[in-house]
Amino acid sequence: MAKAPQTKSINLALQGGGAHGAFTWGVLDRLLEEERLEIAGISGTSAGALNGAAMKSGLVAGDRQTAKDKLDWLWREIGAVEHSALPQWMVGVTPQSVSKAMELSPAFIAVDMMSRLSTPYQFAALTPNPLERIVAEFAFDRVCAIEGPELFICATNVRTGKIRIFDHKDIDTSAIIASGCLPTLFKAVEIYDPKTGRDEAYWDGGYMGNPALFPLFPNDTHDIVIVNINPLHREEIPKTPQDIQNRINEISFNGSLFRELRAVQFVRDLIASGAVKRGTMEDVMVHMIADDPLMNQLSVATKMVPTPYVLGELKAAGRKAAHVFLRDHWKDLGARSSINLRDMFS
Repeated sequence: MAKAPQTKSINLALQGGGAHGAFTWGVLDRLLEEERLEIAGISGTSAGALNGAAMKSGLVAGDRQTAKDKLDWLWREIGAVEHSALPQWMVGVTPQSVSKAMELSPAFIAVDMMSRLSTPYQFAALTPNPLERIVAEFAFDRVCAIEGPELFICATNVRTGKIRIFDHKDIDTSAIIASGCLPTLFKAVEIYDPKTGRDEAYWDGGYMGNPALFPLFPNDTHDIVIVNINPLHREEIPKTPQDIQNRINEISFNGSLFRELRAVQFVRDLIASGAVKRGTMEDVMVHMIADDPLMNQLSVATKMVPTPYVLGELKAAGRKAAHVFLRDHWKDLGARSSINLRDMFS
């Protein structure tokens, strides 16, 4: 008799990065096809929060296919189309050329300049968050259900600079919008905080947790798969104002993740040396799915302005990266980390 395939359980940590979150759409689309894989928990920020909420909503409503359909619906609403291939006369166009064309377009330059010279509080009526309508259609009875993967969404408290983690008790439209609230474009999102007894203002969670890993530690699953959409490395030194600002954002939005990964490695070192008794602290195994070469071709323009072609390329790249991860690192799940954290920091 054939031996039943072994089921493995993972936690997902989903980064934010605007429209580049379509890469995560592709990753999740492929992971959901793997019947041997169970999702225990999800921590998401900004686009990661959108993807996580959509996937959980689908899983609770039906099954893996329902979750795939819900993700497809989300990204169609954002700007993807079913057939995103370029017409024959545009063959040869690349994501990089689209990104550069968008960066140099008068419309994008005008919006970028306005965001540097004014604030959303001056033009609040002109800057409604376009995601609010989409998020309002989420089935929050499913997103916040006890059933299915645990879901955690990160936002940054403007007054204290501390991270706030929303879970099944308090996730709603405002929490998801707050998680992706860029302060140069949108007014801070005000949400009641029972700890302070008043409404608190929140910005994008990426400033303090992109995404936060610590909410995933208490469950029984020790493997965390990070879906990274902000390049860790860029070879070229940025020189234009847009490129400089983009790299500043990438570094700052990866900084909080690096801090947590350093803490993970520190704990692992303590356990390995015998300084801490095994079982008294979480021994986390870390994995990562990313495509830095593709992300290096893109920019803040493709983050801010979703275009069908780029979204399609990102989804396809995400599916491919997830497939390669499952092929190459299935045996690592439950056994060891598949990335060397020291190499990342050195």
